[in-house]
Amino acid sequence: MTEVANPEQMLFASTTQAFLEKEASLSHVRELHDSDVSFHRDWWQRAAELGWASLLVPEELGGGSVSGDGVADLALVAEQIGHSVAPGPLHPVSTVLAGLVESPDGHEGFIEALVSGESVASWAVYEPTRPFEPAQAGTTATPTASGYRIDGVKDRVEAGADSDAVLVVADCEGQLRQFLVPTDTPGVTVTPQKSVDMVKRYARVQFDGAEVEGTAAVGTAEQTPAIIERQRQIALVLQCAEIVGILDAVLSMTNQWLFDRHSFGRPLASYQALKHRVADMKMWFEASRATTAGAVAAVAKHSPAAEKLVSVAKAYVAERAPVMLQDCVQLHGGIGVTWEHDLHLYLRRVALYRAMFGSPEDHHRAVYALSGKTQPQEPKP
Repeated sequence: MTEVANPEQMLFASTTQAFLEKEASLSHVRELHDSDVSFHRDWWQRAAELGWASLLVPEELGGGSVSGDGVADLALVAEQIGHSVAPGPLHPVSTVLAGLVESPDGHEGFIEALVSGESVASWAVYEPTRPFEPAQAGTTATPTASGYRIDGVKDRVEAGADSDAVLVVADCEGQLRQFLVPTDTPGVTVTPQKSVDMVKRYARVQFDGAEVEGTAAVGTAEQTPAIIERQRQIALVLQCAEIVGILDAVLSMTNQWLFDRHSFGRPLASYQALKHRVADMKMWFEASRATTAGAVAAVAKHSPAAEKLVSVAKAYVAERAPVMLQDCVQLHGGIGVTWEHDLHLYLRRVALYRAMFGSPEDHHRAVYALSGKTQPQEPKP
C-alpha cells in the first residue's frame, strides 16, 4: 500500500480496507456479475458514510477529508478498490463533484446528496464513434426563455443507468459549457451498455430536446475549460491509482504462487529466468506507483504541471500494466487462463482503464506536445 502521511490517514486507510474485504471481495464481484448487477445503492451509501464521496468537497459544502488533502485520500481509496476490483461509482461521482465544487452556486443541494450517497451522478463527455475529446462536443445546448434545450447523444457514461443526473458537456452557441441534467428529464433516454469488466456498466444517453433550467449550467463559459480540465485530471489519477492497487494485488498473488508451486522438486521462484521476470515487473510497478504519486501530488496542489503529469502517469501505467498482468497469467500456467481463477477479473479492469479517458498512445502525444517538442526549431544561422 502507498505510504500514508499521518495517523488519521492510516485509520482511514485501514477502515476502507476492512470495509472492502468484508463488503466487496472478489467473490462478491462474481456474485454481482452472476446477478447482472453493477452495484447496490445501499452498499454505495455505506461507502459514502465512510467519507469516500466527501473528499473533494470543502467543509462549507458538507465535505472534508481526514488528512486535509482530499485528492491524496481519494487516490488512496481508489488504490484500495484495486485490490479487489470492487464495484461502485467512486470514479463518476468524484469526477462530477470535482466539477461542481469549482462552481457550486445553485448545486449545493445536489452536492450534499452526492456526499451522503443518496444520489449518484456521472460525467457525460464521450460521444459515439469519437475518442476522448473533452474540449469538443457535438451535443448542443440552445438557450430558451427559461433555460436551455439539450440535444445530442453521449455514450460510455459510467453508471449512467444508475445515475440520478449526468453532467453533460455541450456546445452552447460556439462555447463549451456543462449542464447538470436529471436522467428523469423528459427527452432523456438512457440505454445500458456493458463493458469488458465484470461489474463496470456504462450507458448511452440521448437528449431529444431535453429542457433544463438556467441553474443547470455549471460555471460560466469562461470557467468551463478549466473546470473540465480539473475533472479530466481527477478521472485520470483515479484510474492510475486503482491500477496501482491492482498491480500490487496481482504481483503479491503471483509471487506467492511461484513459491508455492514446485517443478522438479524446486519452487518456481528458484528459477533464474523467472526471477528476472519478477524483478522487471517489480521495477515497473514501483515506477507506476511513483508516476502516479507525482500526478496525485500535482493535482492536489493545482500545479500548472498537473496537466502534463497526469498524462505521464496514464501513458506509463496503462502501457505497462496490461503487459505485467499478461506475464502474471503466463507465470500461473494453465490455471491462469481459467474462468475460476481471479486473474482475469484484474485483467479486465486494466484493459477497460487502458482505453477510457485516452489510450497510452494518446497521452504520449499529449506529453510530447506539452513538453514543447512540437514547437518549430529556430533556423540555425
